[in-house]
Amino acid sequence: MSQNDCLHIDSTNVMPFVDRERIDEKAELARAVARQLERREGPGSDFLGWLDLPVAANGPELSRMEDLAEQAGQDSDVVVVIGIGGSYLGAEAALSALCDLTSGPEILFAGTHLSSPALSRMLRRVEGRDIRLVVISKSGTTLEPAAAFRLFRDLMVRRYGRENAARRITAVTDASRGALRSMSDEEGYETFVIPDDVGGRFSVLTPVGLLPLAIAGLDVRALLGGAAAMRERCAGADLWENPAHLYAAARSALYDEGYWVEVLSSFHADVGPLQEWWKQLFGESEGKEERGIFPASCRFTTDLHSLGQYLQDGRRELFETFLMVDGGQPDLVVPLDAAEPGGVDLDRDGLAYLVGRSLDDINTKAFEGTRNAHTDGGVPNLTITVPTLDERVIGSLFYFFEKAVAISGRMLGVNPFDQPGVEAYKKEMFRLLGKPGA
Repeated sequence: MSQNDCLHIDSTNVMPFVDRERIDEKAELARAVARQLERREGPGSDFLGWLDLPVAANGPELSRMEDLAEQAGQDSDVVVVIGIGGSYLGAEAALSALCDLTSGPEILFAGTHLSSPALSRMLRRVEGRDIRLVVISKSGTTLEPAAAFRLFRDLMVRRYGRENAARRITAVTDASRGALRSMSDEEGYETFVIPDDVGGRFSVLTPVGLLPLAIAGLDVRALLGGAAAMRERCAGADLWENPAHLYAAARSALYDEGYWVEVLSSFHADVGPLQEWWKQLFGESEGKEERGIFPASCRFTTDLHSLGQYLQDGRRELFETFLMVDGGQPDLVVPLDAAEPGGVDLDRDGLAYLVGRSLDDINTKAFEGTRNAHTDGGVPNLTITVPTLDERVIGSLFYFFEKAVAISGRMLGVNPFDQPGVEAYKKEMFRLLGKPGA
């Protein structure tokens, strides 16, 4: 696979469980849904702005983000990004996957929970360091980030004074309404806009994701370029050449056969947060009206020593998607177990047969063995492979998964762009907290 391909899907290990013809039968439905999306028709059509972000995001706002990133690199040791759900998961996913490429201030994420010990530790962690805040919220009233913002805003005002603190706070919010917009206007925060036609879990290619990544020193233009290349690739009519259509069709065919749990498994430790982003994207988009594929994830080889038992021998209602990265560190090899350099291998741990072999090679064999064993154990699986982890590849993955879930959700007969069930816990929580009007 060449660097320009960015992504390849192998569906070979689906075929023993679902005939290729069943997947082929899904092709026309996938194309019809894709045409509907492109025409901005159907359920949730008001939230399809993400379709054009790979191109539309390359404008004056991007330059302004890069200017802010440069300033943050000069005056800040750490930038605290405050948000929850789609307001942080995409940025965290990219930062973890591309951690070796970052060059800017340290990025910390707050407002993702209500755990007081963790927030207290983070407040202590920034003591004595020059900090900036990036608060991300459409409304400004979501409980978790709003509470965290109060705490960090109070710290900033005490440390820098109100006016200087305002110069160090940036808000990513609605263009004209909401509590955070009003506060930003009143305090004079620099602001960036979350487009009205882009929902939170599809917002990673807006300032929601791009601003933190730019501050971290990543090449956000290359990330958008990868997304744009994938957008072009996902416009093709051939099911087997269009990765978004193929993934959606295979998932739909498996769902028809009773496979309602999908496990996204990876053998690359740095993509764990990307798996978390994927779970929100697919869980919120498809889990409605008592339908949908439940998204779960495993980090291998770690989870092979725990969940591996269930995957191998548990209920046969799940399928697996492996997310694999070809590139690694080929110079990291198993050394001799010797009393002195160049001595005789004592083989006290039984690994002499691996001496000189790279960890990448061993990890690949672990993947191949796991895939074979799970297939033999009755687990259908797909493999998504990317050549390396860089900005272009991560951009392509973001767009691929977004396009795939939009098609897949519509194929399931649900609106992939709303999340009515999320409000249920909030209503009960606010009632218990005594919120006025709850």
